[in-house]
Amino acid sequence: MKRRHTDDEVEDSIAELARALVGLRSVEDMQAFLVDLCTPAELEALTDRWRVVPLVAEGVPYREIHERTLVSVTTIGRVARTFERGTGGYAAALARTPQAGSRETTA
Repeated sequence: MKRRHTDDEVEDSIAELARALVGLRSVEDMQAFLVDLCTPAELEALTDRWRVVPLVAEGVPYREIHERTLVSVTTIGRVARTFERGTGGYAAALARTPQAGSRETTA
């Protein structure tokens, strides 16, 4: 049975992962790391969430986001909630992403 980690251990592990991510200098290296790190289902979930972020930031209605991306309304709601009440990670990444607002988000 998997041992539960303490909050401090989880925070330390997240910090280690964040350092690994920040250390990657190219899109190609980051993409290779993500493909190695995540299962296909995890990658799909991550990319679905990320595709929704710019649209949520623009205030696009959930149903329209769903029609444009085919991401579930439940996931869109979770992204929107986190965007508004989370730690600011989505907004920080969006602000640093070239062409974040101009990319097409169709499936």
